[in-house]
Amino acid sequence: MASDDPRTLVSTEWLAAHLNDPDLRILDASWHMPDSDRDSHTEYTEGHIPGARFFDIDEISDQRSALPHMAPPVEKFISRMRAMGIGDGHQVVVYDSLGMFSAPRVWWTFKLMGKLDIAVLDGGLPKWKAEGRALEDLPPMVRDRHMTVQRQAHLIKDVSQVASASKLGDWQILDARSAERFRGEVEEPRPGLRSGHIPGSLNLNYRDVLNPDATMKDEAALREAFEKAGVDLSKPVITTCGSGVTACILSLALERLGHHKHAVYDGSWTEWGMYPDLKVEKG
Repeated sequence: MASDDPRTLVSTEWLAAHLNDPDLRILDASWHMPDSDRDSHTEYTEGHIPGARFFDIDEISDQRSALPHMAPPVEKFISRMRAMGIGDGHQVVVYDSLGMFSAPRVWWTFKLMGKLDIAVLDGGLPKWKAEGRALEDLPPMVRDRHMTVQRQAHLIKDVSQVASASKLGDWQILDARSAERFRGEVEEPRPGLRSGHIPGSLNLNYRDVLNPDATMKDEAALREAFEKAGVDLSKPVITTCGSGVTACILSLALERLGHHKHAVYDGSWTEWGMYPDLKVEKG
C-alpha cells in the first residue's frame, strides 16, 4: 500500500481517521465517458462519502472552448469552490466511483490553481464501499469560504507547446491511452478523430501504474512502469491522453516519485487528432 501524503494520495484508513476534521473537505469527482450510460451526479445523490461535495468536471471547466472539460478560468474556479464551501486553509480529498480515474484530474486542477493541500483517495469509492465504511445521501452543509488562487502556468501545455516538444524533443510526451489506441489499431471513442499518436511520444497506459483494486502502485513498481515505457525520469514530461483526464493519473504517479517537472497537455488527443495539419504516427 502506498504511504499517505496529504498533497498526493491518502488511504481510506487516513480519510476515515480524519473524516470529522473541521478543515477537511471531500470532493466526489466521478466522471464517465459519454457512451458509458452512467450519470455521475445521480450516483452521487444516491450515496457518497459523508460530507462530500460533487465536483462536476464538465461544468467546472472552460466552456468557451469547443474541447471537453478544459481547465477552468481562475475566476470560475474560485466562484465554484466558494459556492461549495471550499477555500483557503482546507485540506481537500478527492475521489471517484471507478477507484482511480477522474479524481486525479481534479487534483491536478487544484495544483494548477496553486492549491497544494489536496490528495486523491487511493482506491476511491469502490475501496471505501468494500471496507463497509459509511455513506450518506444528504447534501452537506456549506458555508462560503474565501479562496486565494495563483495559477501555475508551468503545469499546463497547449497544442503549440506540445508540437514544439514533439519536434525538439526537449520534453518527453507520455500518452496514457491504451496501446491499441496509441498505435492507431482501433478507432477513437470520440467520432471524427484520427487514430494514432503524437510523433515521438511514448506510451504508458494509466492502468499500468495501478494495482488491480485501482490503488496506485508503490514507488518501486511505479518507477519500473515508467522505465519500461522508455521514460527518462531525469527529464521533463508532458502527459497526454484522450481528453486530459487519465493523463493526470500519470502526473500524480510522477509526483509520487518526486518528479516535479511535468505538465498536462489539456487538449490531448481530442485536439491533436482533430486537426489534419498536425502529424500523426501509427504503430
